Amino acid sequence: MAEDYKPGVQAVDELSPDTRRGGDVRTLLSPKTVGSSTGFMGVATIGAGDWIAEHYHPYSEEFIYVVSGNLVAELDDERQDVPARHGLFIPINVRHRLRNEGDEEAFIVFHLSPLAPRPPIGHVDTEQRQPAAAPAS
Repeated sequence: MAEDYKPGVQAVDELSPDTRRGGDVRTLLSPKTVGSSTGFMGVATIGAGDWIAEHYHPYSEEFIYVVSGNLVAELDDERQDVPARHGLFIPINVRHRLRNEGDEEAFIVFHLSPLAPRPPIGHVDTEQRQPAAAPAS
């Protein structure tokens, strides 16, 4: 193993939340945090009635595991219910929005791979969040 390529541990509580697209998203293991070279993983907490705005990934597949709570995933405008202890696969270029229509917080783990050639082109927003607005149905 190369010297600059070492295992890494990252605590979720040491990271600042990203709330720009909804929810509380924290990328734990990534090229920036641990020097990973093929993908990244993190967690998101989505409160009751909240959602992560619609977007897609032109280079990466996304894998989501719902640890607790329930999600509604809108995948290219098709609804998929994803309860706790279930996984969801989102192929490259599939538009997706993650909604919590339940009464309890949803907690998910996500992983994306492979990495985009440059981080700014790996995530394409198709909807902008408004602080008190509901998503289009």
